[in-house]
Amino acid sequence: MARYCDSVCKLCRIEGTKLFLKGSRCYTSKCAIERRRYPPGQHGQDRKKQSEFAIQLREKQKVRRGYGVLETQFARYMDVAVRQKNVPTGLRLLQLLESRLDNIVHRSGLTPSRAQARQLIRHGHITVDGKRVSIPSYQLKIGQVISVQDKSKNLLKKLMEENPSAGAPRWVNADLENMKVSIGQLPAREDLDQTIREALIVEYYSR
Repeated sequence: MARYCDSVCKLCRIEGTKLFLKGSRCYTSKCAIERRRYPPGQHGQDRKKQSEFAIQLREKQKVRRGYGVLETQFARYMDVAVRQKNVPTGLRLLQLLESRLDNIVHRSGLTPSRAQARQLIRHGHITVDGKRVSIPSYQLKIGQVISVQDKSKNLLKKLMEENPSAGAPRWVNADLENMKVSIGQLPAREDLDQTIREALIVEYYSR
């Protein structure tokens, strides 16, 4: 399975915002973007006026990297979103990304980052409706129940203790005491990150 193997802190600096890719470290003064709030490289501090295309590209890259999705898979999500006629394309794209198994495990508060959620899923610690699922991109449906294997609960408790983020969003039903999570409903736009400008992403793929 292809995955990004370089420094993830570099990605936050490229995008100029925190992507929360390193879990609890992102909430401390050790966060790279707190110390060097400019892109990496020798020309990182040069002021450059961005073109319209560059602004659209940066927004797409920010969202794609935040969710930990590679380019081909992100484009595939966009194709699915475009075919959905009764929901705005940008909102449907975000709903598809939010419904990924690794994202829900992270959003519920079980893990501090999506990367840790993916690792747990790949190693077989997570089940969906009682069946072990080892595919981080698995698309969850409303009502499906995510559980933690009994032998893995002590590991998850340690991760939960390290998680400084807020609780689960209102559209996710999270019973962290019993380590059971489900999607109550698909998120509305006001439930999602308000800093994301999904219209720019739609414009980027409409070129």
